Amino acid sequence: MRIKIRAHDHKIIDQATQTILKTVERSGAKILGPVPLPTEKRKYTVNRSTFVHKDSREQYEIRVHKRLIDIVEPTEKTIDALSSLNLPAGVDVEIKT
Repeated sequence: MRIKIRAHDHKIIDQATQTILKTVERSGAKILGPVPLPTEKRKYTVNRSTFVHKDSREQYEIRVHKRLIDIVEPTEKTIDALSSLNLPAGVDVEIKT
C-alpha cells in the first residue's frame, strides 16, 4: 500500500505524516518512509499596473510539499485505522493499494 501526502505548509504535512506513522505502527504493519518528494513550486507574475508600467510586476509563489509512505504488509486493522483517521485541514492524502 502506498500513501502520498500533499500540503502547502511543511509543518502541517510533517504533523500528518507523524500521525499516520503512529497509527500504522500501532496496527502492527511494516513501514518504509516517509520519503520526502521534491517540492513543487508554481510561480505567477502579475502586472502591478493595469495599463502602463510594464517593468513594475509582482511575483507570487505556491509551494506544494509531498511525502511518500509505503506500508509493506497492511492488515485489515491497518486499513480500518487509516480510514477513520482525522488529519489536519489542508492535507491531501492519496492511498493506492
